[in-house]
Amino acid sequence: MSMLQAITFDLDDTLWDNHGVMARTEEGHYRWLLETLENWLAARQAAPLGLNYAEGLADYLARRQQLVTEVPERRGDFTWLRLRALEAQLEASGLARSTALMWAAAAMNEFHRLRVQVSPHPEVAPLLSTLRQRYRLAAITNGNIHLQRQPLAEYFPVAIAAGELLAPKPDPKPFLTALERLGVAPEQALHVGDSWEEDVLPAQRLGMHAVWVSESGDQALPERVERIAHVRELAELLAWLEKRR
Repeated sequence: MSMLQAITFDLDDTLWDNHGVMARTEEGHYRWLLETLENWLAARQAAPLGLNYAEGLADYLARRQQLVTEVPERRGDFTWLRLRALEAQLEASGLARSTALMWAAAAMNEFHRLRVQVSPHPEVAPLLSTLRQRYRLAAITNGNIHLQRQPLAEYFPVAIAAGELLAPKPDPKPFLTALERLGVAPEQALHVGDSWEEDVLPAQRLGMHAVWVSESGDQALPERVERIAHVRELAELLAWLEKRR
């Protein structure tokens, strides 16, 4: 293999367990919106919003799904989808447009506050600290986590939110954007991720090396692809790959 100069990482379910994070964030920011907005309306002696939590949350999801159908190029821009859906729901519930925009934006601030409350695997920070001494590092994610506020931000001078490019993985654009910003060719980079379809295959097809983080997987691996059960095994794998050069 050619000399590796850069490593790109997926985030959710690669560097931390994302189980429960999205459910807590989804429910939490919407409950915060309804409770805080109702208090705000009551303080102004305005009519209550009248949105039931469960029905409102279901409607919020349905509006996002409808937006994906209507504006398919935005399908991976989850922040945009959430914001537009909240604005539309609040307007439909009787708020003036300016007020709906204000409260939708406030709800998304709460969403991002909750979304960054992830717990990286304990081995990850020491691993990245070591790797950045030898490799250029980047993060590539389809998630709408705030990349500068997430707990591993200091290790990723290059961080790509694929949805903001309107090209979520497996589209090659986020990988190519990361490679350009890192200043390396595909064969000089390795991508690490948990998704076969969104991480491994697109990286490998571009000519990158890839590491699939998966506890199971019996299929034959294509050229330039390796599998590890957990990211803690990455350092050992990299040492082995470097010896093969």
